[in-house]
Amino acid sequence: MSGNTFGRIFRVTTWGESHGPAVGVVIDGVPAGMPLSEADIQRELDRRRPGQSILASPRREKDRVEILSGVFQSKTLGTPISILVRNVDVDSTPYEAIKTKSRPGHADLTYWLKFGHIDYRGGGRAAARETVGRVAAGAIAKKLLAAYGIEILGHTVEAAGIAVERELSPAEIRKNAERNPMRCADMRIAERMKKAVLKATSEGDSTGGIVEVIGLGTPAGLGEPVFEKMDAEIARALMSIGSVKAVLVGAGCEFARMRGSEANDPIVLRGGKLTTETNKAGGILGGITTGMPIVARIVVKPTPSVTKPQRTVDLAKMKGGKIELKGRFDPNICPRIVPVAEAMLAMVLADHMLRAGKINPAKFK
Repeated sequence: MSGNTFGRIFRVTTWGESHGPAVGVVIDGVPAGMPLSEADIQRELDRRRPGQSILASPRREKDRVEILSGVFQSKTLGTPISILVRNVDVDSTPYEAIKTKSRPGHADLTYWLKFGHIDYRGGGRAAARETVGRVAAGAIAKKLLAAYGIEILGHTVEAAGIAVERELSPAEIRKNAERNPMRCADMRIAERMKKAVLKATSEGDSTGGIVEVIGLGTPAGLGEPVFEKMDAEIARALMSIGSVKAVLVGAGCEFARMRGSEANDPIVLRGGKLTTETNKAGGILGGITTGMPIVARIVVKPTPSVTKPQRTVDLAKMKGGKIELKGRFDPNICPRIVPVAEAMLAMVLADHMLRAGKINPAKFK
């Protein structure tokens, strides 16, 4: 099984299964001398972990981070950073009864078709638990970017059919996104989202939504023309997150309903600096960053684990039938995907900052 490593210079390899002993990540390419502690990483993992509210899986994982290598006396060594997080609250019992039945909407079927032998316990490698490693790596990427004035923000803009209908400022996102279980920066809309999600849950169902991620302070000139455009790199990174089915950059689908004169961002001078008056392009033109905020949205499908009966096939008997799931599920995955999406954007930007030579290894010495 390949495809476990992301990035060219800032390289991230995640490992582990949902119900195995532990999950983790190895990060290579971090410059030596950068201040880094387990607390820096723990802060981000606490945002991702389950059991935080009635809108998340009740699985109780502390997600305590252990740095095994690459850091000494609270500074990076420039060597690979290895991080381990032990799985504590594991209950594989509900999966034993359905281990030969593929769950609709999950990767069970495709893993079986490709590999012929799968870890059926909670989805194994395909489970949301894999994102622990991404968020840990993203915490390091964020720390690296912050040294150069780059900030990553994320928030839920739609869930269960309830959408934010106005543009939210970075200040509002910073202030409000972590103050409610939906991670929506519009507090009034957040409450409506919550009610809609819980209503679907009471009916044995789940819901989807849209999450927005923003890169503030990103310098102009990141991204490579043709096949490694910045928007293509971001889309690849965000699409690699489980349950993400579409990526929109800037105005996204709205471009289909605009005229060129409406879609173009006028170019202006501000304080002697070239910039654009608006930002419909989402901070990227020709695959290269403009210096305006990077704005991307991801469409998150409803959590596939629902308690309603569904049709499937027993792979051992090759006989059709029904499946009813029992276990601990997220009724809406958007709130917990926010820190994962932030992590993936941070990893892309950190990699391209290093590739463009915009990170000076001597900065931390």
